[in-house]
Amino acid sequence: MKTRTSTLTIAGLLLGPAILLFGQTGFAQSGDVPRTEHGLPDLQGIYTYRTLTPLNRPAELADREVLTEAEATEWEAYENRRQNRDLIIDSVGGAGYPPGVISYNEFWYERGVETIRDRRTSLIYDPPDGRMPALNESGQERARIRADVRANSIGPEARTLADRCLMSGGAGPPLIPGSYNNNIQIVQTADHVMILNEMIHRARVIRFDDEHQTRHVKWDGDSIAHWDGDTLVISTRHFYFDQNSRSGASRETVIEERIRRIDADTLDYDFTIEDPLTWDVPWSAKFPLRRIEDPIYEYACHEGNHGMRGILAGWRRLESMGLPGDGSQPQVADTE
Repeated sequence: MKTRTSTLTIAGLLLGPAILLFGQTGFAQSGDVPRTEHGLPDLQGIYTYRTLTPLNRPAELADREVLTEAEATEWEAYENRRQNRDLIIDSVGGAGYPPGVISYNEFWYERGVETIRDRRTSLIYDPPDGRMPALNESGQERARIRADVRANSIGPEARTLADRCLMSGGAGPPLIPGSYNNNIQIVQTADHVMILNEMIHRARVIRFDDEHQTRHVKWDGDSIAHWDGDTLVISTRHFYFDQNSRSGASRETVIEERIRRIDADTLDYDFTIEDPLTWDVPWSAKFPLRRIEDPIYEYACHEGNHGMRGILAGWRRLESMGLPGDGSQPQVADTE
């Protein structure tokens, strides 16, 4: 490990959560924007949005928006080792497990591994501290209710959409990088754009329209699109219940996604979430979508999936052992 004189040392970073870096999205567009047969900007292709960059800036970095090149290179090597699930001593937990608990081995992960040029310390760029705003009073109350329902669930209805193989928190809207399946395919017609996400094989068919439909609400909301110059702008609202993405936002949520071509193989993806029933201020994040040659693979979540049965069987077992109604730990009888 190299010695640096920077005020941010690797020793200090080791004590905190992961810091990751992602591709530069601000360089100038080269050449003319390719067009579809309908004369619209052509965004079609298969892209990956995997990256090691955390959504939220680690607290110990506070005012550090970017790392130096040397810091980024050294941190990348450290972080790739730390996240390797096959290295039990150094590994962090995965899929919601605590550090030291291995959910899957390294073979199953497809996170980003490269230090890219931008070197920012969070995907969130607004607020300027790089962190999701704190929940307001209404948001806290809904979070408490959701936690209570899940802690006392008697059936699958109270489980998350991911548990039920209906949607994934990072599949969009908005896209948020996760541990694996961070790949999408974009297909365009004259009046629709389709974004197929490899995670749970979710296809968003988005129409070009001026008005949202209000007759029905959907798991992933009602999305409409328009062009702002050569930037595709997607507006989504009318989410079903409080299940929007990983944020747990309310039915008042409005998400705007902006996608534009940077160069032949890169799109800039920028989103803003506004929900006055969850946060007092909106928040925004951005990262690159990079073209890949690999196809989108099927994510067959339901076939042979025993997860839901296991989850509910576990709860029934805990209840039989005297699980209190507040979701706290049950009292286990002394069998000795």
